[in-house]
Amino acid sequence: MESTLSSTAWTNVAEIELVYKSKVKACDRPKVTSAADAAKLLLGIWNENKIEFIEQFKVLLLNRANHVIGCVDISTGSAVGTVVDPKLVLVAAMKANACGFIISHNHPSGNLRPSRADEQLTEKIKFAAQFHDLKLLDHVIVSTEGYYSFADEGLL
Repeated sequence: MESTLSSTAWTNVAEIELVYKSKVKACDRPKVTSAADAAKLLLGIWNENKIEFIEQFKVLLLNRANHVIGCVDISTGSAVGTVVDPKLVLVAAMKANACGFIISHNHPSGNLRPSRADEQLTEKIKFAAQFHDLKLLDHVIVSTEGYYSFADEGLL
């Protein structure tokens, strides 16, 4: 089979580089040992002007020892929901070479109970993560009223 690509075709292809840079040593990063730890950390980084205003979805990326590698904002929506692409969650985890991750979103209403859509998204992400040797450790819903942990409630 003869190639239809010219010899200069590869100069028109974007180069993708995977890089992780941190100015903080692994042992100095926060360690998550419980849903309460995750919720406290998430509430500390959540924009206080948005937590009761619009729904947002974030991911905490963790190394093998459950030290936080970083936090990624995945989506921002409206007062009643946000659209989450599971691929973006997995891309973030893989790019950071995370071993595990915690997904999180807020409920501006203050109601901490997960919706059926929340449960379905969690299952979808958990299922997809398994194919990449990534562990979904929890899904934490936060509000100014507290938090809800899927792991603590036996939903993972």
